[in-house]
Amino acid sequence: MADGFRIERDPLGELKVPADAYYGVQTARAVENFPISGLRAPADLVTATILVKKAAAEANAELGRLDRKIARAIVAAADEILSGKLRDQFVVDVYQAGAGTSHNMNANEVLANRAAEILGETRGTYTRVHPNDHVNMGQSTNDVFPTATRLALLLGAGPLVAAARALADSLARKGDEFADVLKTGRTHLQDAVPITLGQEFSGYAECVRRGAEDVAQASEQLLELNIGATAVGTSLNAGDEYRRLVVANLARSTGLPLRPALNLFRVTQSMGDVLAYSSAMRRLAVEVGKIASDLRLLSMGPRAGLSEIALPAVQPGSSIMPGKVNPSVPEMVNQVCFQVMGCDTTVAIACEAGQLELNVMMPVIAWNALHASTILREAMKVFRLRCVDGIAADEARARELLERSTATATALSPYIGYAATADIAKESVRSGKSIRELVLARGLLDREQLDAILSADAMTRGGIVGEGAGQAGGAGRAGRAGQAGTAGKAGREER
Repeated sequence: MADGFRIERDPLGELKVPADAYYGVQTARAVENFPISGLRAPADLVTATILVKKAAAEANAELGRLDRKIARAIVAAADEILSGKLRDQFVVDVYQAGAGTSHNMNANEVLANRAAEILGETRGTYTRVHPNDHVNMGQSTNDVFPTATRLALLLGAGPLVAAARALADSLARKGDEFADVLKTGRTHLQDAVPITLGQEFSGYAECVRRGAEDVAQASEQLLELNIGATAVGTSLNAGDEYRRLVVANLARSTGLPLRPALNLFRVTQSMGDVLAYSSAMRRLAVEVGKIASDLRLLSMGPRAGLSEIALPAVQPGSSIMPGKVNPSVPEMVNQVCFQVMGCDTTVAIACEAGQLELNVMMPVIAWNALHASTILREAMKVFRLRCVDGIAADEARARELLERSTATATALSPYIGYAATADIAKESVRSGKSIRELVLARGLLDREQLDAILSADAMTRGGIVGEGAGQAGGAGRAGRAGQAGTAGKAGREER
């Protein structure tokens, strides 16, 4: 050992490895081969991989295949890593050789060297504990990596769903708070019939809740593990009892209802279950991103926009315009949601690129799915705490815009017909006169009935607004095809 390095050997020959490293020659080769992004394996993927190695060592010891002293040393080393130690030893770039062999060997070497130390052996000798023969016993990268990917996603699924449900609850509370705030609905970004701000927010809440349930349901597919499939799904060097024990050990250590894959070949060939989970996250991101965009629209102003709501001010909005405050949190949320959608696209393309008995694109699939899960979870937390919880309604502004809208004329259609209603709405826009003023001027309805029909509050509750309130005279619903049409025509002729 010289110059701070030790010499290790693999089938390709000798290579220098840092003397203090717990990883070994195959990891060192991967570091040399793939200096691509500087990104390393996500923490949950490391945790999941070590859980697999621990469960395998326990199973092999129980089956009498692995010396119990060696097994205990591997388990002890695994427990140290699970407690947070040696995490800096997982050094392989995210973009690496196919299938995740380098990541798997990184874990094997770190565990072998630490277990050897526990047994009194020097790092890098691999006499007592060997990365392949002992740590990787009964395994292949082709069952370890997909199993670890599934476990890592499952470890994050609960917190992700919880964050989504908490956001949905916050939006629902705002729905209750804004239940009586009348405002203009909008479709095609144009004025539409009245709605309450509470109804709008109740829709947001249910969109997020439905997205959360999709993620929860999709995560159930990840519970099926192919560990024990080894290289191609035949379970060579593993066997049914080994598979059963490893999955049982993982279920016990994670508290998850894990189960052996019903068809090992399917789960070894395909990453479709991960794609389904990624797609569910994409749907959730689309729902959350649309809400963030809506909040930006509803808060635009404060003088020259809609300004129906006010978002909490979290930072100055401009380096040149004093006093400007931007919708910073929704802007961040939009960017995160775009990234989640991009991650899902990568996952989909990589899943399709699997060939025959294996998908070698698993490393990029795992990184993108795990990255999406992490950033979406954290973005929803910030969105809830630093934006949604503090939203305030500007009831007066909402009412002002509502009263200027011509869309309230829609409630007249059952009484005077679509054509006459459209004619009045156009005239209102052209002349600046109110809908009420024009209807009364044309004598289409009496004042009492018109008051009931043009009640914005009543319009938000559905049904035929004003039904039974007074008489429509000759222009009631019975006269829609006659007098109302004639009145509309007469109005057009007057212009």
